[in-house]
Amino acid sequence: MIVSERIRRLVPGAATREAYGNALIALGAEDPRIVVLDADLSVSTMTARFGGRYPDRFFNVGVCEQNLIGIAAGLAACGKIAFASSFAVFAPGRCFDQLRVVVAQPKANVKLVASHAGLITGADGKSAQALEDVALMRALHGFVVMVPADETCAFWATHAAARHVGPVYIRLGRAKAVRVYDSFDTFEIGRAVEVVEGQDVTIIANGVMVAAAIEAAEMLDVEGVRARVLDMHTVVPLDRDAVVRATTETGALVVAEEHFLAGGTGEAVARTVAEAAPAPIEFVAARDYGISGEADELLAQYHLTAADVAAAARRALDRKGRR
Repeated sequence: MIVSERIRRLVPGAATREAYGNALIALGAEDPRIVVLDADLSVSTMTARFGGRYPDRFFNVGVCEQNLIGIAAGLAACGKIAFASSFAVFAPGRCFDQLRVVVAQPKANVKLVASHAGLITGADGKSAQALEDVALMRALHGFVVMVPADETCAFWATHAAARHVGPVYIRLGRAKAVRVYDSFDTFEIGRAVEVVEGQDVTIIANGVMVAAAIEAAEMLDVEGVRARVLDMHTVVPLDRDAVVRATTETGALVVAEEHFLAGGTGEAVARTVAEAAPAPIEFVAARDYGISGEADELLAQYHLTAADVAAAARRALDRKGRR
């Protein structure tokens, strides 16, 4: 993979949901087993692109998220690779029982790809902001859980999901994402990407917070602090080796995510650190339900900016005793 230099100017790329739509078209051409389902939101989730190209393999089940999951599981049982999509507040939000019983327990080959996740869904407010979805999906044994940072990562995460045999959850966003990668030719489920080298502190992030982490590392660099940045695009299975290596080599961690602290990436990392290599950890995460607002306003309001990540890194360094 190549980390884009444009990150320094915060150049937006496409939304991760757009990359998902493009990936589905490519996958549909490669494998006739690919089928796609949606719950009446296909224009927004970008699955309509697949439906326009392969209408005989596209199923709009209507506003019935529980049925969405049941039908996807049935198609998977017939040998299909089933991609099911909705907004994250609806799936997994409305269909956790179906995901548990007909996908997780039988290990069905279903890929749940949820758009409009996180805080920055636009001006729709707290009812539309899924901040618990990673926690829900981490709790379902056997699911791979991925949170791509940008369009390139999302495109290849979708391809990796299609190759993986078993349940997968991919968390996508509505807003355009800062482009972190120019290419990503070695995407691997469960393998974190070191996007910035450093030896003083490690910032672990995923989703939109990867760009914030890189910007924070640049702020810290001016102060003489060399921060390592890991894109933890896969939350389950977590790259334990990368976490342990970062802990032992840098001695202090920050975990940044656009999700509630409870049940998210931070808790997954903290458990690994507690088990394998104790070290000070600071957390940058949502601490309450959101309000209506534009993306930048919401990230600032809920302390999910590069400045907040840099401040957390300084606290971690203070606790390590090396500042």
